[in-house]
Amino acid sequence: MASIVPAKPRTVAVVGAGPVGCLAALAFAKRGWAVDLIEGRPDMRLPSSKAATEQRSINLAISHRGIAALEAVDPAAAKRFLQAAIPMRGRMIHKLSGELDSQLYDRDGQCINSIDRALLNEGLLEEVAASPNVRILFNHKVIAADFDDQTLTIRDTTSSAEFSSHFDFCIGADGSFSIIRRQMMRAVRMNYQQEYIRDEYVELKMPAGRDTNGEPAFLLDPNHLHIWPRHSFMLIALPNQDKTFTCTLFAPTTELDRLLSADQILAWFKSYFPDAVRAIGEKTLVADFIRNPRSVLICTKANPYHYRDRAIILGDAAHSMVPFYGQGLNAGLEDVRILSTLLDEEGVTSSAPIYDHPGNYDDRRLSSALQRYTDTRHEDLVAITDLAMDNYIEMRHSVTQLGYLFRKTLDNVLYSLTSPRIVSLASLIPTLAKSPYPTGKPNGWLPLYTMVTFRPDINYATVKQKAARQATILAWLTWIGVLLLGVVGSWIAWFMREMLVDYLVNSK
Repeated sequence: MASIVPAKPRTVAVVGAGPVGCLAALAFAKRGWAVDLIEGRPDMRLPSSKAATEQRSINLAISHRGIAALEAVDPAAAKRFLQAAIPMRGRMIHKLSGELDSQLYDRDGQCINSIDRALLNEGLLEEVAASPNVRILFNHKVIAADFDDQTLTIRDTTSSAEFSSHFDFCIGADGSFSIIRRQMMRAVRMNYQQEYIRDEYVELKMPAGRDTNGEPAFLLDPNHLHIWPRHSFMLIALPNQDKTFTCTLFAPTTELDRLLSADQILAWFKSYFPDAVRAIGEKTLVADFIRNPRSVLICTKANPYHYRDRAIILGDAAHSMVPFYGQGLNAGLEDVRILSTLLDEEGVTSSAPIYDHPGNYDDRRLSSALQRYTDTRHEDLVAITDLAMDNYIEMRHSVTQLGYLFRKTLDNVLYSLTSPRIVSLASLIPTLAKSPYPTGKPNGWLPLYTMVTFRPDINYATVKQKAARQATILAWLTWIGVLLLGVVGSWIAWFMREMLVDYLVNSK
């Protein structure tokens, strides 16, 4: 009897070996596909690559959406990564006067997590490299793509040799300046928008202090995201495992252009961030500010995200956003989870499809899954990109205003009255691995930050719509409160005046 030869698995080419690309490669490897992970840079795990990696070191704030995506693909890896993360339960506001104000993220103590970008990326690379059906090509840059012919033109950057590589499906996870997105624009009518915001950022390092035993210790509370809001600019600090803090200054280009000398830099920082200067150290601060690059902030929006059954863009390649909601990484990882659930719902496998019609060589199921991804995901990604920009204003200015603090208090009161039970991540993970957003439209009052950060069962577009309705109600309640206070204040003033008149009349 002739033996049955198993069908050869289809090949997916994943371009970009950042966290999103690695998670996508891992997800498809676990689905039985043959995976080519293609990265133009050297292997970041090598000692020779460390210096280049450190140039882009903004700490990542991984929250429930990102954790749910990791859990859906590899639960064991997700747990390992969280062991290396530092939980942050709220914002610590550093006022110009030196006062500190702790503003908790959640009434139930839920946290976001500070994790080193390189640590997360290297861990995911290790997981991918351990998969037998994955081939990783470092120092290989994609320079062209033909999606109809299903080939990539790749250049080996170490030898400058070029070659073609076939794929059945291509995933572009190659960042804001994605070559896959640019090549896709030649094949599909893609609406694309790119915007540089007025601000740039510079990273600084706050060293570890020493405890009474001479051991390294945090100079600030490690369980907070520290913010120095100064109206049109701000400084933030996130904790690291080695007891240091990564500090990032976000400021308008025009503001940074004025800081030309060491004296100007130091005087400016002492004027606006005196306690940060003391913690960082004057020499270290000036040296870091002069040496470290000034980096731009960019927002991109695209639609559609896919082409036929041949290609899709994920992460920053599809939707780069400003980092002020900590959702860039989380949304990118969530892209992988959403795509995986849609592939399951459509019954897409690693085996070559049986074509429905002669001459039509598209995989109908894969095409349907990708179309559903674009149709449902676009509104969500536009929503979180806009919300991230709005949150910059809140972080650098609103958090110190009495009106904001009053609305936040009222927000939490209504939350407690209408949504008394916590919805934990552990209770959501089983359904999130099977359904994009199992909850749909949530009941009760939910603060915007809670929905964005701690409720991965609610899609971003629904979050934005619900938050807008609640903001209108809060505005009305605030005005009613002000009116009532005014009425009560007027009555008290009238009453006191009458009492004073009566006292003066009776004392004569």
